[in-house]
Amino acid sequence: MMIARWSIDAKFGHKQNVVDAMKRWMQDIAPKVGITEERSRLMTGSIGALEATVQSEHVIEDLAELNRAWDKLATIPAHQQWGKELEPYVVSGTSRWEIYRLL
Repeated sequence: MMIARWSIDAKFGHKQNVVDAMKRWMQDIAPKVGITEERSRLMTGSIGALEATVQSEHVIEDLAELNRAWDKLATIPAHQQWGKELEPYVVSGTSRWEIYRLL
């Protein structure tokens, strides 16, 4: 089992817009690629972390599962539109994936 964590930083004053967009993504787009709410969670920076950071974390079996989800995302017009709608609220260049192995 692995954890796939996607992070992005909100522009000052726009964290709630990013959180709301991430919640919409989890409800509308994630199920289309096999990402379920039961195996996911949203987080934001609090203590010792950037307050502007918003993360989505997903439990996956392996990298092949993540790759299948990414391949499907590329074919979903709603995901592409979501990204365009999210863009004005995030700091450019802060999007990143981190993958952890569960022990």
